[in-house]
Amino acid sequence: MKNCLVIFGIVFIVLCNSCQQKTVNFGNDVSFTIEKNIPYGKDSQQKMDIYSPEKHKKEKDVFIIIHGGGWRGGSKSELTAFTHKLMEKFPGTLFVNADYRLASTKHFALPNQIDDIRSITQYLDKTLPFKPRYILLGNSAGANLSMLYGYQSDRNKNIKAVVNIVGPADLNDSGFKNYDDYSFLEKHLIDSTLVPKNISLMDFGSPVHWVSKTSPPTLSFYGAYDDVVPLSQMKILDSALEQNKVYHESYEFNGNHVNWINEPTSDFLIQKIHRFLMHVDKEKTP
Repeated sequence: MKNCLVIFGIVFIVLCNSCQQKTVNFGNDVSFTIEKNIPYGKDSQQKMDIYSPEKHKKEKDVFIIIHGGGWRGGSKSELTAFTHKLMEKFPGTLFVNADYRLASTKHFALPNQIDDIRSITQYLDKTLPFKPRYILLGNSAGANLSMLYGYQSDRNKNIKAVVNIVGPADLNDSGFKNYDDYSFLEKHLIDSTLVPKNISLMDFGSPVHWVSKTSPPTLSFYGAYDDVVPLSQMKILDSALEQNKVYHESYEFNGNHVNWINEPTSDFLIQKIHRFLMHVDKEKTP
């Protein structure tokens, strides 16, 4: 009898945990269904969490959240709490929090990680009952990938906006060359066989090199005391966007490379994201 009770208790805990995984409720009639670790490719790292609003399904926007970690580390789990805060602010929007194939001394970051973003959009294009408008939101390396995809690889022009949080925009910036893993980037960020001879590797991996008049609107945040991605990156990116007349906003916050995710800075970011996207919608309305 005692063994039966133990087994029942274990089953009950598993079922309860499973139930907790299926829905997240924020109150005020705002809730999302959750699908965890959905594969979008054959590699074990190609998985994503999908959060679908249970009500208020009026918007066609889809946030794709792309984590940082120096292109060879990090996990989608690091941005789960921030994703939840965004969901509260955007109750009618679908969210995807994704992992991607990490770089190593044997595997280049590019083109794999850009291809992974494309695979995610292709998966969603095929499975969603509406034509999505993607908002790419990334931090650090994830922001670099978000900008690269939006400026360089958005073949179908279905990226509504890019939200860049402390992302390296210019890999040639002398301030960024102080990054302690810069030598890894020089050797393992980009597969050189895919880069045209008239473009340097660091230019190829720099979003500012790919900004054009058709680039998506971009919102950027940089820390005043960031010793990984210096504040100079914001000025360089702003200049490229201004020259090409791309709508953009940029904000400096009082913090370093990682504490943007903590309150009250995270609340500041989310308020600015909400206002920025409202402006983008207004600009696109006939």
